[in-house]
Amino acid sequence: MRVSLSKEKILKKVREALSNPVPLPFPKSEGTASMFPKQKDELEILFAQEFTKLLGKFAFCVSEMDMKIQLQQLIDEKKWDKIYCVENRLLKVLGDDTEYKLNLSSLSNCEAAITSCKMLVARTGSIVMTSEQQNGRTVSAYAPVHICIAYINQLVYDTKDALKLIKEAYDNRLPSFITFASGPSRTADIEKTLVVGVHGPKEVYLFLIDEPSK
Repeated sequence: MRVSLSKEKILKKVREALSNPVPLPFPKSEGTASMFPKQKDELEILFAQEFTKLLGKFAFCVSEMDMKIQLQQLIDEKKWDKIYCVENRLLKVLGDDTEYKLNLSSLSNCEAAITSCKMLVARTGSIVMTSEQQNGRTVSAYAPVHICIAYINQLVYDTKDALKLIKEAYDNRLPSFITFASGPSRTADIEKTLVVGVHGPKEVYLFLIDEPSK
């Protein structure tokens, strides 16, 4: 079978290219390094900056007691009566001495919902939740206000770091869901008018406690 002249020219160029390969621009790189340079700022500072850029509301707490005080002040200010929280560990942290009412039965009519998280990604200002957070999938989507309680040792730099730690923690048997929540729900129409809270919470609060999780 005769090969057409144009096809032969293309094959010749391919053969020449293969015989003289272009050197890799970064020969020592195996493609495993992050394309984003590490920041000089501490992770909590970087996370706070990126999280607030995404319209999230950040509160730094020196201890769990400080978190409870700041959380109570927020609830009083907003006049919330129905707070949804079903995570046993969080309920123990909040304790019986708190004055606010926890509605443990209904997400549909709550005014705000409280969850923990698996990790925080500093570079993107994202909250990482897995199936460990009971109803984490629905809370992050349906609650009008999402309040997340996190600890300083849950911070990682990049999404890649978070996924690596999750794989290690679960011995490569990933949980039934992993979600990265980055601030309140946002959408825009054709005229680029930004609307908040259409497909998820209108507000997202992150209380970061400056002590390791237990």
